[in-house]
Amino acid sequence: MKHYIYQCLCAAVALLLLWSCHTDEPEVIKSRSERTILAIDLHGNIYDINGTLIKTLPDCRTVTQIIVEGEDYFVSGVNVKDKVGYWKNGKWNTLHVDFIDDVDHWTFGIAKWDYNIYLLDYPNVLRNSGIFRLKDSENFTPSRHGISVSEGKCYVVGQEDIRVGQFDYINKPVIYTERKGAYEKTYLPMPSGYEQGQCMAIYAYDRTHFVAGGNVAGVATIWEDYDVYTLPRFFDFDVEVDVTGHRMISTVLSVGKDNGHIYAAGTEYDQNHLPVCILWVDGVPQRLITENEKPLISSVNDLTFYGGDVYVLTQESPRSVATNEYEVTSVIWMNGEPIARFQGEMASIAVY
Repeated sequence: MKHYIYQCLCAAVALLLLWSCHTDEPEVIKSRSERTILAIDLHGNIYDINGTLIKTLPDCRTVTQIIVEGEDYFVSGVNVKDKVGYWKNGKWNTLHVDFIDDVDHWTFGIAKWDYNIYLLDYPNVLRNSGIFRLKDSENFTPSRHGISVSEGKCYVVGQEDIRVGQFDYINKPVIYTERKGAYEKTYLPMPSGYEQGQCMAIYAYDRTHFVAGGNVAGVATIWEDYDVYTLPRFFDFDVEVDVTGHRMISTVLSVGKDNGHIYAAGTEYDQNHLPVCILWVDGVPQRLITENEKPLISSVNDLTFYGGDVYVLTQESPRSVATNEYEVTSVIWMNGEPIARFQGEMASIAVY
């Protein structure tokens, strides 16, 4: 009998070790030619890298973000039937939540960790069917893609509008941190003497760390946890910084960290006062411009990583000489080189 029990225990241990070895296998990174790259527009149309329409999301009014886990993709946005939820692999999933307040459901962003889906549905964060209020958020404006999760620790960023006179306001960069199921507000630091700023994006990692991006006094800025750094400009002409931040010089619109490097994508205004896309890699600026034509106006819509490569989604609006109208073209960049172009504005990209 003892021998039989011993054999059973040995078999159980062997199975556990086998399962552990299986689950701890490193993720297989696809080669560049094997990767799937998706671009989704504001109306829920999903395209492959060749511009072929492969899926249209049902009941989609507008899209805010697409993310990937493994071979699955998840999309946040607004449902035409005012339902609360998300799209997984093109299929709508309703979150069965009961709201105390009657609010318009506009989902700013989506994040995933383990089996939990996080939605930024202001003024709440939804985790599966749970509702978690952003405290003291009456004057808070969430950022697009303003939510990120690492190892179950969730962060939300944006700006708070603070009245400083009868008709004047200033903006302060704000981060909400989850503490025991509640989301509490903290003002992100600004350099001494500056009073206005915005936080436009966040990327959480290693549970207790994050990198965020935006601007302070109209100059592109990143926060490594709670340390603040101003990013250098790409253009070398003289410009006067307005401490009130009413003049925009440059800003970060999407941010991330991969393989120890910090990537920040955003815009900087050129000598014609027009926004131009910039990618900062560890603080070094690089201009993202297509070879064929100089864009009149350009902006950054998304940034993501895969296999050590950084992908940026931009949009360009050159003026048509024939019609005197602006024609929007979206461009996907990999490591600073354009790899795909789409007609119209794409909201977000995913790589897996």
